[in-house]
Amino acid sequence: MRLFSDVHGGVQPLQRLSRSDGPVLILGDLVNLIDYRSWSGILPDVCGAEFVKDMSDLRIAGRFTELRNRWDDLRSGRGEELDAAFRAAYEDAYAEIGDALAGLEGYVTFGNVDRIDLLEACLPDGLVFVLSDVIELDGYRIGVVGGGTRRTGAPGEIVDEEMKRRLADLGPVDILCTHVPPLVPALATDVVAGPGKGSAAVLDYIEEHQPRFHYFGDVHQPRAVTWDVGETRCHNVGFFRATGRTVDHEPR
Repeated sequence: MRLFSDVHGGVQPLQRLSRSDGPVLILGDLVNLIDYRSWSGILPDVCGAEFVKDMSDLRIAGRFTELRNRWDDLRSGRGEELDAAFRAAYEDAYAEIGDALAGLEGYVTFGNVDRIDLLEACLPDGLVFVLSDVIELDGYRIGVVGGGTRRTGAPGEIVDEEMKRRLADLGPVDILCTHVPPLVPALATDVVAGPGKGSAAVLDYIEEHQPRFHYFGDVHQPRAVTWDVGETRCHNVGFFRATGRTVDHEPR
């Protein structure tokens, strides 16, 4: 099986993937809300690059309350207009992604920037959307839980208690797949964007159940790509938009 995450509109890398090398597990963030390297994406297209740069500064500084207040100010009096613009941009982005995914087989979950309804609707035959569930693949019980940690109000974020509940519903598995990393500083810290993306609920699950592997994405430039938590090997399989690479699961 091949795993990757954080596609962020990377249509050409998707098109280059072999259709004959086995199933894929895609761990969320399929559309490009914002690429901080080029200031491109849905958010600057709808809201303007300068606004997005200001919001980025607040995010890096960890000033999330102020960030959410700025977002509320932008929406004041024009919420319906912005909602319509965002939906149209998301629909266009998912249409391109859906075409680029054609011919692949496997499973897809969602990340913090994804809109679940539109993501699920865009998937071609052969790819199955997983909100949170246990799947059987290549002889493994694989627990999949999508979603990002609650920080900025992005559409695919979920609150900690909901993440904890969904993980608990999995029970023990051989492999855990999430969009977010566990709350381990080396895995949850982006050397460019800073710390703050780790999930305490994911870490608690790993420490309790000790799956052999945990695969995730979300952090584009991590301090560490792999890290062992007890008997669990944690492995960041993103940033597909930039690398175009997948990670092959290798038993140990």
